[in-house]
Amino acid sequence: MARKPTGVDLGLGDRCSRRAFHWAERSFEARRGRTGFPLFGGAGSFSNWMDFGSLKIAMTCDGIGTKAEVAERTGMYHTLGYDLVAMVADDLVANGIEPVNLVNVLDVDKPDEEIIDSLMRGLHDACLECGIAIVGGEIAELGARTGGWGPRMHFNWCATAIGVPRNGCEPIDGSRIEAGDVVIALKSAGFRSNGFSLVRAILEKAHGPLWHDVPSVDGRSWGEVALTPSFLCTPSVLALIDAGLPLRGAGHITGGGIPGKFGRVLKKSGLGARLDRLFAPHDFMQALIELGGISFETAIRQWNMGNAMLLVVPPPAAEAALSILSTCGATAQIAGEIAPGPIVIQGVPFAP
Repeated sequence: MARKPTGVDLGLGDRCSRRAFHWAERSFEARRGRTGFPLFGGAGSFSNWMDFGSLKIAMTCDGIGTKAEVAERTGMYHTLGYDLVAMVADDLVANGIEPVNLVNVLDVDKPDEEIIDSLMRGLHDACLECGIAIVGGEIAELGARTGGWGPRMHFNWCATAIGVPRNGCEPIDGSRIEAGDVVIALKSAGFRSNGFSLVRAILEKAHGPLWHDVPSVDGRSWGEVALTPSFLCTPSVLALIDAGLPLRGAGHITGGGIPGKFGRVLKKSGLGARLDRLFAPHDFMQALIELGGISFETAIRQWNMGNAMLLVVPPPAAEAALSILSTCGATAQIAGEIAPGPIVIQGVPFAP
């Protein structure tokens, strides 16, 4: 029997992250009683707050992973800036933080001025959309240490962003979530920056090494589909905070999918959720599920399945939240409600 394509080992990744956090947390003592002591992190957190006296600052870092290879295959680079900004800015705003500054590190084998200009122009455009200033960066020439596809520049791209509480907002960490609260989904545009190892494995097995040129289910090439830029949730969530809506939790759906990332939001409340009205997976996601012969349980942990972010608000605030999100250009709908027990998606239970 042929082996089914697989993505990254999420369990191994989680264990490695726990090891990294174990040692990082032990370093907190170096700042106890001093400027910069970490105040917030762990369960329910997508970033960490630090104490600077009268000012609290939050920080997070992330990258676009192997989506860089899709750009190398298609020769289209500009939209990757949206993916990079989404990974860090949307993590910050999920905790009630306004992203303000960003630095980035671009590791390359050999610099290509035209490609770098396209990448940085896209980063600029995405940062402007979120109100972020790019305050520094590094382009590191690593030669053969950085591999990729095709004859032009190969690269990896990561960023660190910092932010401040929006309008004095207290940390949004899920601790105030109650049974009966409403879950609102923001629709994604594509895969964002997660699950690409599985995407590439399925497509390469089905279509060979030039899979990026093969037509997909919507008329675009598979390369164009995979490169779809991330929808930036940050402006929409900041608008909710500005309106004074009681946002009790927010989950940025990245690696680990809804069970992993929304499960993180629910940890402090000890509750689960019934999510029976999520956005359906994009047609191209469903096509890959069928093409790869993978299970729903695998797909929902690898991909966002059409849902970029899940928000939690009390029932009286739900309609106002939907109205504000629509005004901001986000496609949003009520996806379910908070309830005791596990997270249940399409009748399938997942431990929060």
